[in-house]
Amino acid sequence: MNPKWATVEGVIIPGYQVASGKSKNSPYPRGTLEMQQPFFKEFGLDISKFYLGTLNISISPKKFEIVNPEYTFRNVKWSPEHDTEDFSFARCQIRFDDHKYEALIYYPHPETKINHFQDASVVEIITHPISNIKYGDRVSLEVNTERVSII
Repeated sequence: MNPKWATVEGVIIPGYQVASGKSKNSPYPRGTLEMQQPFFKEFGLDISKFYLGTLNISISPKKFEIVNPEYTFRNVKWSPEHDTEDFSFARCQIRFDDHKYEALIYYPHPETKINHFQDASVVEIITHPISNIKYGDRVSLEVNTERVSII
C-alpha cells in the first residue's frame, strides 16, 4: 500500500536550542540529540545522517498529532539528571528553496517531559543540514497521513 501524503505550509521559528546544544542556558552543551542518539540507535533508529538539532516548524493555526509512528521508544533513560522519557518518530519530507529533504518528526512525549512545553502547532523535525534556512522562512512539510494527522 502506498502512503498517502499531505502537505502543510509552515514557517521556521526559534526553538529552545537545547537539542543542538546551542542554548547558553542549556545544561547539555553537546545537545540532547547527541546524547539521545546512541539510545535511538540501540532501539533501531540511526539518526547519524541528520543534523543533530531540530527545525521547529509552525503550522499554526493547524495542529498535528502523531497517530501511528514508525518508531516509539518508551522509558528512555538518556540523562542521569532526568526521569525516563518516551519518544516517537514519523518520517516526513521538507521542501525548501525548490529542494526536498528527507526528515523525521521528533516527538518527545509531553507527558514524560517535565517542565517542557511544546505548542501542538509546532512540528519539531530532524533532517539533513539545509544551507541558508533561517527563522521566518516558509517551508512545506509533507507528512504520511497514515502516520500523522493535520488538524
